[in-house]
Amino acid sequence: MPDTPLMQARTPHPSPRPSACPGLWRIVSALDGGICRVKLPGGLLLADQAEAVAAAAERFAGGVIEATNRGNLQIRGVGSDHQGLVQALLAAGLGPREAAGDDVRNLMLSPLAGHDPAMLLDARPLAGQILDLLEGTPRYHQLSAKFAVQLDAGERLAMLEHPHDLWLSALHVEGQTWLAFGLASCPADGQVLGAVPVAHGLALVRGVLERFLDLATPAQTRMRHLLGECPPAAFVDGLGLPIRRDAAVLGWHRQPCQVSWLGLLPQAHGLALGVAPPQGRLTTAMLRAAAQVARQQGDGSLRMSPWQSLVLTNLDANGHEQARATLAAAGLMCDGQQPLARISACTGASGCAKAKAETKADAVALAALLGPGAPGSVHLSGCERSCAVAHVAPVTLLARAPGRYDLYLRTPRQPGFGALRATDITLNEAGAMLALPTEHLDD
Repeated sequence: MPDTPLMQARTPHPSPRPSACPGLWRIVSALDGGICRVKLPGGLLLADQAEAVAAAAERFAGGVIEATNRGNLQIRGVGSDHQGLVQALLAAGLGPREAAGDDVRNLMLSPLAGHDPAMLLDARPLAGQILDLLEGTPRYHQLSAKFAVQLDAGERLAMLEHPHDLWLSALHVEGQTWLAFGLASCPADGQVLGAVPVAHGLALVRGVLERFLDLATPAQTRMRHLLGECPPAAFVDGLGLPIRRDAAVLGWHRQPCQVSWLGLLPQAHGLALGVAPPQGRLTTAMLRAAAQVARQQGDGSLRMSPWQSLVLTNLDANGHEQARATLAAAGLMCDGQQPLARISACTGASGCAKAKAETKADAVALAALLGPGAPGSVHLSGCERSCAVAHVAPVTLLARAPGRYDLYLRTPRQPGFGALRATDITLNEAGAMLALPTEHLDD
């Protein structure tokens, strides 16, 4: 009998930087069963693959699928047949060529990469080269499963606040497109350390990864750990690459994005549609509906976003209203002004032993209390780790006990969640406070 894809794939060698993060091959236990994370190349999910995920979630798990804040998917409630689940996902093309390459496929793109009218370049070719480099270089499999890279091509629809170990961001200088870069920060406010021509982007990524692995101890799993001992300028000096570091580059700042990720989105040609499952949780019916619309009225693909949402690209101009109606009927949110679209929450006490409250259910209850003047983004976290968001939300409700929270406002003047504005409050009290304009909360 010929080997199946599962049998052919090699088990990874023990990493000097082990991780408890779920992956395709590493299904991590939680209160509600196993968690299997499917890392998508630049967030891309084909319609056939979406249907395969839905079928696998029903057959091997509890049918709950989560959109993650780095543009991936994870299946919750996985039962005992781990091998059956992994093989089903590999058969759909949702796994790496080798098991050892699964952890390192952490590359974030805009969900409109290659389509956004504001882009300075099409990020997809370079992104493909970076992913091939990460997957195909055994030495890079030593990286932590959290080690992450971002490639920002200047799109309007872009998450700029998630910290990355390495980020690259496109800019125009003297009529040429360059890639500015930073370490252990984010494009929104991270220090620009230099720039290289786009043609040297892959060499820059390779150089940064090699230098990190040369210098970092096993305990230094992330770039920020290493930079505590090796200053950023010294790290860059040792790359051995021709890096531009004049005032035009070092004084450059990435302009913020002022665009909603839900509803109709402009493309360079045509239209895209952003939709989101409530609280980032997709039912299998939602995922199948999105796959059907993508196949019949789009280009047959879905793009997962870092806002725990989906983007359908290249929609038929005459059919986007029908597409919107179909997806809304399936339970997906299509309007960023919906209160629930502005609230995120971690898994909560039913799925995580560390959570002190049922944050998902509390988020739904809170949404019913919010009015149009509420802050643009509120996150409910079951514990201090706040692992469901990669950046600090404008407002954080940190659980103290079932149904009771501390309320924080993000401020650049204070680290962590920001300024503490109320302690041990109920959801009704939180709703009353958040119904006020944000400037009143900050008094």
